[in-house]
Amino acid sequence: MTYTQLGVIAVVAAIAIDLLGMRTRLVTRRVFWVSYAIIVFFQLVPNGLLTGFSIGRYSDDAIIGGATPLDRPPAFIGDGRLAFAPIEDLLFGFALVLLTLTMWVWLGRRGVQRTPMSGPPMWSDGDDRTD
Repeated sequence: MTYTQLGVIAVVAAIAIDLLGMRTRLVTRRVFWVSYAIIVFFQLVPNGLLTGFSIGRYSDDAIIGGATPLDRPPAFIGDGRLAFAPIEDLLFGFALVLLTLTMWVWLGRRGVQRTPMSGPPMWSDGDDRTD
């Protein structure tokens, strides 16, 4: 299975979990897309640095785009890349962000967060000293 196929499967699975599994419907909200626009910018910076300086390399037959000779860096834009990184990295990044936010919203709706936000564990009687 190629990196492209795995990226598409990850996006479809993340959207299905958001809309059908946990029913948080984040992808239908404007605030998600505005937040994601900020996140994707900061995803491209380190990703572009790592692939632009050939610290991380991809097999050319596993990603979209043509072959890149070993003696030169990949294209900045074009040839299946954006800011040096393969487009597939954006797919995985989207799936990761969506799944994380989906879980956060879903767990928050179920009251999993602690109140108060600091202090001893909820199951503690407050006296954790072992004098």
